[in-house]
Amino acid sequence: MKQKIVAVVNQKGGVGKTTTAINVAAQLADNAKVLLVDLDPQGNATSGLGITKAQAKITTYDVMCRGVSLADAVQSTHVAQLFILPATNDLAGAEVELVGMLQREFALKKALESASHDYIVVDCPPSLGLLTINALTSATSVLIPVQAEYYALEGLSQLLNTIQAVRGSTNPSLDLLGIVLTMFDKRNSLSEQVETEVKNYFGDKLFNTIIPRNVRLAEAPSYGRTIYEHDRWSKGARAYKTLAKEIRDRLK
Repeated sequence: MKQKIVAVVNQKGGVGKTTTAINVAAQLADNAKVLLVDLDPQGNATSGLGITKAQAKITTYDVMCRGVSLADAVQSTHVAQLFILPATNDLAGAEVELVGMLQREFALKKALESASHDYIVVDCPPSLGLLTINALTSATSVLIPVQAEYYALEGLSQLLNTIQAVRGSTNPSLDLLGIVLTMFDKRNSLSEQVETEVKNYFGDKLFNTIIPRNVRLAEAPSYGRTIYEHDRWSKGARAYKTLAKEIRDRLK
């Protein structure tokens, strides 16, 4: 199987991006070797898998800006076959340091060249800065979580323009894998209006699976667990399991 690198991107914060990255990665690890790259200086994917700052000694920052080898930085997690390249807030300095580097858009791509994982899932920061450009340059495809709320589509055109720009410069084969609706509340007519709007705009790029608003999903990261470990029968766990299957099928 050719390695698949999926960048999970949305420059808006709070849309369920990290929750999606963690739980899709964990589900893909059911029958493949998966690396989750934490590319967000907030380090939520790292803490969401129960890894503390003290344990994250070598990070994404060291690999991108200090030339440290990927093998030295990657850690195993408590999920079989799921590995993580952790991040701490020192990654915030990377945006500044990368500016002066030659081929600065390729720092992550170069770092990942030695990876032997079947899937690499990159959790991007909530911005369209150099870190996100690095993710898009190294990725084979992009997954965009969109929150089912009033301003859902605002800012998406900017993200799509960025993807288009990356295709035109550093990564011509970058594919839009799809859009996934998150935090969907079916008691709320607004959620359904947003679904209709996104479907009209993106057509079959919208995944069939919709991620519901779910208390158990919101709780899981504070315990450093995936949703499957926290409550495998919850609506959130079932939704991410179905989404991962759809992603697997599309990546084929």
